[in-house]
Amino acid sequence: MGYTTYIDLIKPLVVDKKIISTAMKKEVDRIAAAIEQALAGESCAIVSSGDAGVYAMAGLTLEMCAKKELIIAMPGYEYATKDRQPDLLVEVVPGIPALCSGAALLGAPLTHDFAAISLSDLLTPWETIEKRLEAAASADFVMVLYNPKSKKRGWQLKKAQEIALKHRDGQTPVGIVTNAMREGQTVSIVKLSELHLAPVNMLTTVFIGNSNTFEYLSFLITPRGYDKKYGLD
Repeated sequence: MGYTTYIDLIKPLVVDKKIISTAMKKEVDRIAAAIEQALAGESCAIVSSGDAGVYAMAGLTLEMCAKKELIIAMPGYEYATKDRQPDLLVEVVPGIPALCSGAALLGAPLTHDFAAISLSDLLTPWETIEKRLEAAASADFVMVLYNPKSKKRGWQLKKAQEIALKHRDGQTPVGIVTNAMREGQTVSIVKLSELHLAPVNMLTTVFIGNSNTFEYLSFLITPRGYDKKYGLD
């Protein structure tokens, strides 16, 4: 069970399996169908990209189970209430989120504190997103931006850039990673002042460095503070 694009990525791995895929914005229908399959006794895998618990389907799955007041348990940690056994066993399998795969391709931009923020206002009001951007920028967090731009939504990244420029230098390095660890992968580093010119889409993750982040060769590095504490000479 999964979003059509993600199912297509793993087709060689799911030969002879029953597959149910849906388009974007059909997440609730998809999870409802998955829960129905599981309650009928089927073993059902819900496929997400990256990590299922990071901007993905683990949260919606558990939320819908709670809404239905299902008793759920983790495999190996089965339990029962006073009057009923678990309705479902639910296992969240960890994956590699885009902030980790993208960071690995850039070098080490997340060695110190960072904040991950999605620029999609489909489910979160823009006013809330803007407050989070302002808070992260003013606190000098490295900022990891998910969903920076889509075909119908292009102004939010420019606004995020403007907010970041209020609190850090225009020369601040910014990592741009698209299709991390997939076919069509691209990796580049630009200046914060030029971020609005960078080619980005919904498969891009943007890494805005903090005041100490620097570029070395083709690497992006955010120091943890070892040099100030111990000296690296």
